[in-house]
Amino acid sequence: MSSYRDVITIEAGKRGGKPCIRGLRITVGDVLGWLAAGMSAQEILDDFPDLTEKDICACLDYAAERERRFVTYPVPDEAAV
Repeated sequence: MSSYRDVITIEAGKRGGKPCIRGLRITVGDVLGWLAAGMSAQEILDDFPDLTEKDICACLDYAAERERRFVTYPVPDEAAV
């Protein structure tokens, strides 16, 4: 699989600078939200014919990369209750 960097674009004037798919007005967040809501990849592709399976995989790859970079800080024990 190729890198999400080949698919995900960020343009200041498009969708508020959110990461989009190949310059379209469909954001990574849109795709992740649809998947989280229970839509299958095929349902998304059927509803949005401009998207490809590679686009959906790129969104997942992008989200995984952001998660790997997410910094966590220790929480005091009493705050964890």
